[in-house]
Formats: sequence, structure tokens, C-alpha cells
Amino acid sequence: MLSVSGLQVCHGAVQALRGISFSLAPGQVLAVLGRNGSGRSSLARALMGLSAGRVQGRVQWLSQDLLGLAPHQIARSGVGYVPETRDVFPLLTVHQNLLLGLPGHLVAAAERERLAWAYGLFVQLQARSNTLAAQLSGGEQQMLSLARSLLARPQLLIVDEPTEGLAPALVQTVGQVLREQADAGVAIVLMEQKLDLVPALADRVLVLGRGEVVFDGTPQTLQQAPQVRSLWLEA
Repeated sequence: MLSVSGLQVCHGAVQALRGISFSLAPGQVLAVLGRNGSGRSSLARALMGLSAGRVQGRVQWLSQDLLGLAPHQIARSGVGYVPETRDVFPLLTVHQNLLLGLPGHLVAAAERERLAWAYGLFVQLQARSNTLAAQLSGGEQQMLSLARSLLARPQLLIVDEPTEGLAPALVQTVGQVLREQADAGVAIVLMEQKLDLVPALADRVLVLGRGEVVFDGTPQTLQQAPQVRSLWLEA
């Protein structure tokens, strides 16, 4: 289980997060919604040990305290991260990018099996396997970043804005892959600005506003809260 309690992030005099608390069990999907500047990406970076600000509170994953650990230590504890910026290696091919997502202890046969699994998730990547990541479309880079993260078989996946700039068909593909991972027992924290994926994917929704939780409930309850949507989500 992921347990977050009283999480605060400050960048100098600016407080990006103000006492965020939630818990998440294996196989559950938590959607964190909010407008730009609400604190979604600050939360993702703090969970992954990437925050440049002062972080206070408590983050526990499988009873291990994560605050203060380096990102690579958090990753080794079974946490995967797909950043908003995608962060593919532009001068490496799709295949080379995927190789970097594999655990180092695998034998060749296991590597081939796991790579075949990743290509099966996003069939578009198979045809582009020898293409430099810099030459991919934004949607293809998003698929590559997600596939690379999943190759390590994380138990917890933090995904920041996976549908940003994607065509509707690719949004559906990403949603299907995330749903399959949740059904397999992966806990997912999904940072989103739009509601597209939420009704079919999320078990629970947090809406952030100015660094605070302004709504905590199910997607169905959010649909019945027009004031929350108009104040904190809709443009």
C-alpha cells in the first residue's frame, strides 16, 4: 500500500502542496485532477524523490519511508514513473530506449520475452523500433516512455499527464494499457487535467486546487458535483 500523510512541498516562499493525504492499495487507480498550477506535477515529483523544493510529511510504500530516498532507490523499491516531459533519449532508437527499461539481471531469453511483451502493448512501436526517439511524434514518445517504465514491472506506477497532446485513439490505447496494469495488481497514481480517462479507469479521484485537496471521492460523485468541476477543473 502507498500511504501519503501531510505532504507539503515549498519552493522558497511558494507552497506548491499543502498537506496532501491519501492511501492506495494494489490494483487501485487514483486520478489526481486539477488545472495547471494546482500541484499535480509537484505531487508526482515529490513521490518519486525528484522535487527541487523542500518536502515535508510522510510517504510510505510497502511500509518503507520514501521521503529522503534518491529516485533510483525509489525505483528499485518497485515504483515506476512516467513524467509529463516523457524524457525519452532522443539520440537512441526506440529499441535502445526500451532496453534501458529492463532490469539488469535478466538473461537474454527473458529480455526478448519482455521486449516482445512491451511491443505487444503498443504495436505502433514495433514498426518504429529502429527509429530515433527524436523522430517520433509526441504520441509515440508517450507510448515509448510508458512502455519503458512498465518493462521494470513496477508495483506502483506514477503517470503524469499521459494523454497530453494525444489523439483520441491514442488516449484510448493508453487507457486500456493502464487498465490492464491495474487489473494485474499495479497501483496507479494518474495525474490528469482532463476527465477523458477518469470515468472508465479511476477508482478514486482527488481534485487539487492551489495545492490543497478540494475534492476526494469516486468518479461518479465528481460527475454529480458541478460546482467542483466549474471551480477547479473546467476552463
